[in-house]
Amino acid sequence: MASVIKDDQVIGKNGVIIKKHPRRSDGSPKYRTYEIYQRERVGESTEKIKPGQLISESYRQDPYPTVAVLREHYPCYRNWLSNSYWISEYNDVTSIFTDEANFETRPKTWTYGLENPGRNLNEELPLLEAEETFTDTQAEKIATTIASDLAQKGHGNLATEFAARFAMNLLLTSLDIPDADAGQFTALFWKMQRGTSWNPGLRDDGRKALDELTHYLQPIVAARKKQPGEDLISVMTQLAPGDQPVTVRDIVVTLLERDHETLHGALANLWFLLLTHPEEHQQAISDRRLMKLAYLETLRHSTPVLSAHRYARHEVERFGRLIPEGSQLVCSAAAANRDPKIFNDPERFIVDRKDMCQRESRGQYRADGLAAGIAFGLGKPSIYPAIPEDRPRSRYALTRDTAVTASQVLVSHLDNIQLAKGTTPNLSALTVGEMHTCWKLPVTFSKK
Repeated sequence: MASVIKDDQVIGKNGVIIKKHPRRSDGSPKYRTYEIYQRERVGESTEKIKPGQLISESYRQDPYPTVAVLREHYPCYRNWLSNSYWISEYNDVTSIFTDEANFETRPKTWTYGLENPGRNLNEELPLLEAEETFTDTQAEKIATTIASDLAQKGHGNLATEFAARFAMNLLLTSLDIPDADAGQFTALFWKMQRGTSWNPGLRDDGRKALDELTHYLQPIVAARKKQPGEDLISVMTQLAPGDQPVTVRDIVVTLLERDHETLHGALANLWFLLLTHPEEHQQAISDRRLMKLAYLETLRHSTPVLSAHRYARHEVERFGRLIPEGSQLVCSAAAANRDPKIFNDPERFIVDRKDMCQRESRGQYRADGLAAGIAFGLGKPSIYPAIPEDRPRSRYALTRDTAVTASQVLVSHLDNIQLAKGTTPNLSALTVGEMHTCWKLPVTFSKK
């Protein structure tokens, strides 16, 4: 017996009968966009891409062909496999990332599912000021030590011996971690950071690393509360946000929530791009300003942090669809930073690119007003101008200046830096969703 369709019902293409919503003032039916969207058949609506491609081996190695398909055909892609929405156009990604009224970023501690994990102190002004002072005074010294060591050898791996070592040594020195403990601290720090991955094995290791790092830091924190120094742990022990003394767990959470990937990954990617683009290489090393532009172009062309997750605070209409409360939106910097509607010839690495975005909407600055692509690891764009009068430079500016200083030191110590013969370096992630960078960059050079 055939179903009887009532006046307040409609039958969809898939044969399912749903109830109409009250009509609008013009007489047209008031459908909820989400209901219509949910009835779409994945095979019919997104035939150019399958969800499995977003976690494939080819995506781990090179995500750009896949995200280009999303950007050009499905800018708000419903990934049924992971129950998320992928946002890929530049203007859409930046609007989602700066819209605090409708969307939120959940802390790394949330991925661990911890109750009362500790406080994140990264935005405390005294800590920001101490971090700026330390970085400005120590970055060149640390880079000089590394460059001098490389110069003695005549060859090296810039990905590990320069980029990774510089970023980690800067962190170790800022915290005044004893040299004898550097290896132990580094291993725990990396396990803790990698534990925010979707991978259950990495997450278990990360949870253990959180506890081990807390145990390791307890005597150090106790000693520095009694006799503080100029290191960042000492600075944190003297804070009392909300009139509550800082605990060891607060310090561990602060380390977890800080960005380490951008400095490490962008330095490695910068030198990968320079060494595989000889003309751009010669241009960048000729002047500090051009090296700065090369770094910013690296963040656009080959950002180490490919995407960031945002979550809908409530049910919200966006991109012609109704996004339910709590929905995960994967904002793809890899796709947005190569959006041809924003950048001319976006696949090319151009040191002195003239069409970089200078400023975003909503009164926020991209990299303190300097041209750059999206760099998710460093958080939202700054609401402060390039040189704020009453506070330190933002972490965008601080990371940029530190990377440029380290690269300039390398150039001043090493001459004729070039890829080792027979070398074909590439960018990749250790697992899908992790930092996308160059892990092996063998070079030869002569000492100046």
